[in-house]
Amino acid sequence: MQDKPIALVTGANQGIGLQIAKDLKAHGFTVLVGSRDFERGEAAVREVGADAQALQLDVTDQASIDAAAARIRSDFGRLDVLIQNAAISNTSRLPGQAIADHSKTTRPSVVSLDEMRAVWDTNVFGVLAVYQAMLPLLRATPGSRIVNVSSGVGSLSTNSDPAFAYRGIFGPVYSASKTALNALTLAMAIELEPEGIRVNAVSPGYTKTNLNGYSGTETVEDGAREAVRVALLGPDGPTGTFTRWEGETIPW
Repeated sequence: MQDKPIALVTGANQGIGLQIAKDLKAHGFTVLVGSRDFERGEAAVREVGADAQALQLDVTDQASIDAAAARIRSDFGRLDVLIQNAAISNTSRLPGQAIADHSKTTRPSVVSLDEMRAVWDTNVFGVLAVYQAMLPLLRATPGSRIVNVSSGVGSLSTNSDPAFAYRGIFGPVYSASKTALNALTLAMAIELEPEGIRVNAVSPGYTKTNLNGYSGTETVEDGAREAVRVALLGPDGPTGTFTRWEGETIPW
C-alpha cells in the first residue's frame, strides 16, 4: 500500500516544474512527473531519483489528461497535491528577440488570435481540464491541495500602477492568460473550500527558464520555493491566495 503522499506536477520535465518535483521528493513525496513528451519525462525522473515516476500528460489533449487520471487512479487511488505548472509564453517569438520587442506584436490592436488561443489553451483551458480530471482523486484525500503557478505580470492591480516596471508588456497573450488563471484559482478555491481542499496561486518570480528564453534573473531553485512552501501547508493553511516567496501577497 502506498503510504507516501502523492504529488502530480505538470510540465515537470524541465525548469521550475522539474525543481518542484525534486523538492517535493526531498520532502517525502512520491512525485508524478507530468510531461507532454514521455521520454523527456523519463529523463527528468532520472534526475529526480527514487520515488518519482514519469506520466505522459499533454494539458491540451483531453485523451492524454484522461489517461493520466486513469493511471493515477489505478496505481495509487488518490492524489494529495496537484501543482499546475505547465505553461507556455508564446508560439511566435523569434530566437534572441527581446521580450519588449515581441510584446509589440501582441498588443490588443495587432495580436494574432491564433497566438492568443494557443497560449490560453495551455495556460487557462489546460489548467481547467486537468483540474476537472484530477478532482475525484484529490477528493479521495482529506486535506489535499492545488497550487497553480501563475505570474506577477498577471496582476491587474499591479499593472494598473504606472510605476510597475513590466507594465509595458501587459497584453492579451501570456500576461492576460495568467490573469485568467488567477480568476480560475479563486473560483476553484471558492468551490472547494467547503470540502477542505486548499487552492492557491503562486508566482515564481522572473526565473531563468525556457519560458522566457533564459532571460530571467532568478534561479529555478528560487522559482520553485513558493510553490513548494504552499504545497506543504497543512489542512489549516489558507486558500484563495496569490503569493510570492516568502508568503508575500500579490494583489489580484
